[in-house]
Amino acid sequence: MSMNLGSAGASEPDVMVDMNTTPLIDVMLVLLIMLIITIPVQLHSVNLNMPAGNPPPPTKEPVVVTIDIDFDGTILWNGETLGDRPALQAKLRAAAALPDQPEVHVRPNKLVEYKFVAEVLAESQRLGVSKLGMVGNEQFVK
Repeated sequence: MSMNLGSAGASEPDVMVDMNTTPLIDVMLVLLIMLIITIPVQLHSVNLNMPAGNPPPPTKEPVVVTIDIDFDGTILWNGETLGDRPALQAKLRAAAALPDQPEVHVRPNKLVEYKFVAEVLAESQRLGVSKLGMVGNEQFVK
């Protein structure tokens, strides 16, 4: 493609060197409209098959064990300070061995390093604690 720079005495009009983008924009708009039309309608509901009838009343209240992790990594089992990791492992192993496992609630301090919380969660999972949850997350909301 060449460009005509024009001459001083030429009587012919200047050559237009810009590309005509109008047809490209038209095609793009048609494709955009086709895309919008073909997108399925999003439903913000979840269909659930709920059981009929009244559920049986719970037989007994679940046992809850609270593991607090202090800002310096100190671990408390129901308010009792555990000296080291083997003590925590022994408690978790005993809780996992029960036929009706207690609910283990992990409550980290706002200032604790993540590695201490991750270690407790990993130990719990490794030792077979199945009812594990985080408590007190509202302290992390700004």
